[in-house]
Amino acid sequence: MFTNRYRERLLSQKQAGLYRTPLEIERKKGKFLFCGNRKVLNFSSNDYLGLGASARLQLLVADNFRSHGTSSSSSRLVAGNYRLINEAERAYAAFFGYEDALFFPSGYQANLGLISTLLEKGDTIIFDKHIHASSVKGMVSSGADFAGYNHNSLSHLRKRLEKSNPGRTAVLTESLFSMDGDLLDIDGFCRLKEEFGFLSIIDEAHAFGALGNKGRGLGRTAADIALGTLGKAFGLFGAFVLLSSTLKEYLFNFCSPLIYTTTLPEAHAASALHILEIIEQCDDERKNLLQVSSLMRQGLQEAGVAASGDAHIIALTIGDEKRAGDISAKLLAEDIFVLPARYPTVPLGKAILRISMTALHTKNDVTHFIEKFKKAAII
Repeated sequence: MFTNRYRERLLSQKQAGLYRTPLEIERKKGKFLFCGNRKVLNFSSNDYLGLGASARLQLLVADNFRSHGTSSSSSRLVAGNYRLINEAERAYAAFFGYEDALFFPSGYQANLGLISTLLEKGDTIIFDKHIHASSVKGMVSSGADFAGYNHNSLSHLRKRLEKSNPGRTAVLTESLFSMDGDLLDIDGFCRLKEEFGFLSIIDEAHAFGALGNKGRGLGRTAADIALGTLGKAFGLFGAFVLLSSTLKEYLFNFCSPLIYTTTLPEAHAASALHILEIIEQCDDERKNLLQVSSLMRQGLQEAGVAASGDAHIIALTIGDEKRAGDISAKLLAEDIFVLPARYPTVPLGKAILRISMTALHTKNDVTHFIEKFKKAAII
């Protein structure tokens, strides 16, 4: 009975153009992936600064794991509260301008734990309709009431806020949206925060490291709590939440996804400290990232492609899910790797190709992509 149900649903996914089967990758090197005997130019990586492909960082991380071991072997609240982890969290808080920080094994777990723990029945969550799935899961688990506002529409957010209890309202948004690639109007958001006094939680996973002064992101003036991941521009894995010391204390005592999981090892904290030093010195990488991203966006628009995005994430509007998959497959045949984002990642019938630019890409890569995309999409 169960197996038949799963098979029927998988068949429905295939018929709707929503079936997912990931490409098997043997290894990566810089901006390239190796699949069998093929070398594929990668436009689907979140390694925005190229640190995930850095030989220097690989050696540092390897040395840290040799020095500190491979596992914490405990939850944070049992025998996993190592001094080095606390030191790294303090360093991240200081760098980003917050009172404290808290590491999590993943961004999904951080959003889930944070939102489901800090908000509860009787609270109201107002959220941008394009926030990450992990934030949605956290909202549902919290027991709070919630209402969405139209993507990046501060006027619609205002209407929601006018009907809310400011003392028990939180607003969830992102600074750089992971699928659309557009930026939050930080100044406008700040004005609403000053007027209505809500708790603001801003996901900066795609901005930290890549945007802002020395990679400090965009939302400090607007965010009571910010979330970042180490698996994107930072080239590692895991996540961090920037917050007050009171909220950190509260999460230590009430956050189930933190309490009942093995904490990240000391070697991770040591590596995170090294990465923080590297991130601060990556102005050249951030400059190149900005340049190649602008070239890609402008080149596609000049070619008549519906390309949008304000930074290093560029969304190519396709619409039909099957067509998006077909274009992606044609590009792969030309040794270009870019995946379609389809429902439920984006609304049904609004499939996109999501381009992730990195500091490793060049002007020639941009020109090559545009030529091959025009051919694959028959523009």
